[in-house]
Amino acid sequence: MGEKIKKVVLAYSGGLDTSIILKWLIETYDCEVIAFAADVGQGEELAPLEEKAAKTGASKIYIDDLKEEFVRDFCFPVMQAGAIYEGTYLLGTSVARPLIAKRQIEIAHLEGADAVAHGATGKGNDQVRFELSYLGLDPGIRIIAPWRDWSFRSRTDLIDYAKSRGIPVPVTKKKPYSSDRNLLHISFEGGILEDPWAEPPEEMFVLSVSPEAAPNIPRYVEISFESGVPVAVDGKRLSPATLLDTLNKIAGENGIGRVDMVENRYVGMKSRGVYETPGGTVLYTAHRALESITLDREVMHLKDALMPKFAELVYYGYWFTPEMEILKTTITETQKDVTGDVRLKLYKGNCMVVGRRSPLSLYSEDFATFEADEVYRQKDAEGFIRLNALRLRIRRLIEEKRKAGA
Repeated sequence: MGEKIKKVVLAYSGGLDTSIILKWLIETYDCEVIAFAADVGQGEELAPLEEKAAKTGASKIYIDDLKEEFVRDFCFPVMQAGAIYEGTYLLGTSVARPLIAKRQIEIAHLEGADAVAHGATGKGNDQVRFELSYLGLDPGIRIIAPWRDWSFRSRTDLIDYAKSRGIPVPVTKKKPYSSDRNLLHISFEGGILEDPWAEPPEEMFVLSVSPEAAPNIPRYVEISFESGVPVAVDGKRLSPATLLDTLNKIAGENGIGRVDMVENRYVGMKSRGVYETPGGTVLYTAHRALESITLDREVMHLKDALMPKFAELVYYGYWFTPEMEILKTTITETQKDVTGDVRLKLYKGNCMVVGRRSPLSLYSEDFATFEADEVYRQKDAEGFIRLNALRLRIRRLIEEKRKAGA
């Protein structure tokens, strides 16, 4: 087991698993455990956690409101990059993990802890995201991952352990799937969703109504950006977290943001996930529309080429890496002129761009018009086309010459 562990900071939710982990750490390592709960907009009541953690044996608990930092420093940079994993997933869970890990390491340093612990299983992506972040921020930190170490093999084992230690066990019926929520999205996986042919039950969804149940009248919404960052909704300036929360409500009421996909986990298996990202879907759509009139063509195409790599790094957990720093710096540079407004029409699950404007727009009616103009001479296109066709003509001429000599 190596050198004795004296103090551990545990990523703690107050649920059955992390409550058991808290007690298990104390018993297994005979150490002090500090609980840390991050509020990233999961919508759960966090106030009772202090008493619950203390009763389970924690020496102290940190309950930190990280919502503004989460949206400002993690969600918005991902949105600016247009990062979507495998063409569908808006990275809601992925982007929260490095923030939680960052604060956990900060607390470990404040408290003089020599180890951190998390409740992620040995099959999923989160263990990688947490631990790559821990080690990227503190290369000497000890990491405890109970799901990879302990002898429990079933939920019954966990419940028996909890009862034997006086840990309250929820009497509510276990949901037939697992979920994870923050201000950007809510995810569902496992249980009844493991059959990729089975449609998700309607009662499962939390942040959005079904398109069929959405209003029969379209909802128009206007989003304002400054240097690629959303700053206002319908003309009202809002903080990052409040802005995303506001768009979640507006978009969710109109059935926006549901995704059902089978994705490739970093550990090597495929997994079916169902996601609700209402506000994020609207922001991605609006941001792309504003880029269409403010980004140079080659800058946009280069940025599009970098996007899959950016999304992959977020999904795999490589947030605190030199390659991510380079990509974020590059993306930030592309966003200098992405300032303006986008008007969208939300209707029964559809998010449609119906207007975009910018004081820095590269779009000009004078250049795009089919009417006579003095900037673009249509006859110039002939030489442009012939020069670009030169290699094609040469290739075809050589092929015909070969055939003729055969």
